[in-house]
Amino acid sequence: VQLQASGGGLVQPGGSLTLSCTASGLGVDNKAIGWFRQAPGKERQAVSCVGDNDEILYYEDSVKGRFTLSRGTTKGTVLLQMDSLEPEDTAVYYCAARSYRCSGQRWAFTSWGQGTQVTVSS
Repeated sequence: VQLQASGGGLVQPGGSLTLSCTASGLGVDNKAIGWFRQAPGKERQAVSCVGDNDEILYYEDSVKGRFTLSRGTTKGTVLLQMDSLEPEDTAVYYCAARSYRCSGQRWAFTSWGQGTQVTVSS
């Protein structure tokens, strides 16, 4: 499975961005797609994930109520709508894939996209 992440950029605090992850290749329908983020000097952490059964999970308490994960209308596309952005959300955001169900563990994902930078600053 190949993954392409896009949609990052510079936004002011309180603003919104939508990240898009497009997965392609064999077995896409059986994959869970997760979003991770890595801030400078910190470990890569799980943000949210949608399983092959469409179950959606949010792993970071700080994003609950502000970030919304959904499947796009194009097959293999997953969208991360990010609202009320805070400077603490600044990071490189990665999408990743694994078979079937979600996991909050980085090591559980076998395919990774290239990352997209999100910067929240005034």
